[in-house]
Amino acid sequence: MDSRFYPGVEADVFKLVAELRTIFDQDYEVQTMHVSSTTVLQARKSSTLRDLTGLSAALTIKITPEAGGTRVEMGMQKWLDKAAVAAVAVLISAGLLLALPALGAYWQYKLTEDAWRIVEAHIAGKAGGYVPPLPGRCGSCGAANTVDASFCSACGANFKVAACPSCGAAPKDPSSRFCNQCGSKLTPS
Repeated sequence: MDSRFYPGVEADVFKLVAELRTIFDQDYEVQTMHVSSTTVLQARKSSTLRDLTGLSAALTIKITPEAGGTRVEMGMQKWLDKAAVAAVAVLISAGLLLALPALGAYWQYKLTEDAWRIVEAHIAGKAGGYVPPLPGRCGSCGAANTVDASFCSACGANFKVAACPSCGAAPKDPSSRFCNQCGSKLTPS
């Protein structure tokens, strides 16, 4: 499960959940639960045919207001089902059905990325702009780290970021998740 901590921002949980529900079309089963201070949104698109072909999709999103900020955790269904279906497809059809699990994995990835975009836009809107991690804090979990740390001592997040894959700019903050020049997503090296 991917976890991101947004320091100094109190998300409007009910509004954020409503915004997230917009990415799920009528084919998804969606439920929302409130457990203590955490709100959990679960969505899945499944049927027997989808399960057999590896095209099922599921996503769980947890939103927790914490002292000093908001934590959002997001996890998708394990891709092992896609791999198992792919293995069976190779054996049965000599690779003809291999594209179905790959398509299911892509849809799952796209659904997760769309959900993170909505979360990031909501947080930015509440904060009046982009919310960078606090100096000396991990951008993933919010834990305090030394300035010269290569990895987060609490969650293991990699602080070494290569040049932006889109424009080649070097990041000014090693814990940045997006390029400060073009806005593209940065990947750890």
